[in-house]
Amino acid sequence: MKWDLGLSGRDTKLREFLPLLCLGLSLGFEDKKKNEMLPKPSLSALSSLVVGHRGNVTLRCQFHFQNVTFMLRKLRHSGYRQEQRSTEHKAEFLLTHLEPKDAGMYFCAYKTMISEEWSGESEYLQLKVKDDHNGRGATGVKNANGLIFTATFSCLSILILFLSIFFINRCTQHGSSHEESTKRTSHSEFPKQKATDLSNLERISVSTERPPESEPC
Repeated sequence: MKWDLGLSGRDTKLREFLPLLCLGLSLGFEDKKKNEMLPKPSLSALSSLVVGHRGNVTLRCQFHFQNVTFMLRKLRHSGYRQEQRSTEHKAEFLLTHLEPKDAGMYFCAYKTMISEEWSGESEYLQLKVKDDHNGRGATGVKNANGLIFTATFSCLSILILFLSIFFINRCTQHGSSHEESTKRTSHSEFPKQKATDLSNLERISVSTERPPESEPC
């Protein structure tokens, strides 16, 4: 009789312990399930990751699960968060009117309908946004260089033109002075030649008019 009571006491303790054991196992299983990380998705850009000032870009987050919620976030910006529910295996996030401050590293994650935790983070995408002021500055520098080149070329052309005119005038004046000196020389020699001819004529006439001398007897 005592032996039967002992068995009944053990059964009672076992029955009390089994629900606690089951509860612990179930809680442990749930914790393990929650701690299990879902596979990370992939993030890509539908256009270039270098965007002009006030430009647009679309980032696509995708995975092979359907009926999930996708989330887009920015590294080191805890306040930046976009969520999108999708019945497909992807979600597209359109970023518009981008400023230089919008540049940075972006990543995405997802969660399913039965999970409460987000998946692992996707690979980071670095988005670059051009600064409009830098673009204008570069354009201004190019225009300034073009103006400097044009002004320098114009000055050189004018200088070469003036030098050409100067040398042409100098050569012309030198030729004129040489011609005038030649004329002056010829004019100065002509009277001398004329005087010489006249003196020769006078000598001839005098010798002709002089009577012949008589020979002595």
